[in-house]
Amino acid sequence: MKRRPAALALALAALAVAAVAGCGGPSADLYVLQRSGSIEGAKLRMVVGDGGTVQCNGGKQYEISSDQLIDARAIVGDLNGDEKEPGPARNAVNLKPGKYTILRYNVRTEFGTVSFSDSSRPQPPVFFALSKLTRDLAKNVCGLAR
Repeated sequence: MKRRPAALALALAALAVAAVAGCGGPSADLYVLQRSGSIEGAKLRMVVGDGGTVQCNGGKQYEISSDQLIDARAIVGDLNGDEKEPGPARNAVNLKPGKYTILRYNVRTEFGTVSFSDSSRPQPPVFFALSKLTRDLAKNVCGLAR
């Protein structure tokens, strides 16, 4: 009978340690994207979470598919690179817009920020992948027009 209170105390202590360690809390952001532009519906603030969520324009959080999460993680990996081969975010790449710009992107990751437009040249392939995923998440998950 005396073991129950001890076991209960041990279980409560383990829960307290887990809470302090952050277990069960919200996932970290993979990236925060700001999009602006010259067309209707261009303005967007998107937060993609490592737990498989997206939030558009401060609204409700939606779950994204496993494929979309894998794509988002791969994009962030390419944006960040590593210490040996830093990616655009670590290098704070800021590409100037081209002559006929419609959309402009500003993306913050854990390791830095990149800025580019749809008409910036030369763009690394990861910028095209990011633009495509942004459109997919905005339209098909958040229900936005663009």
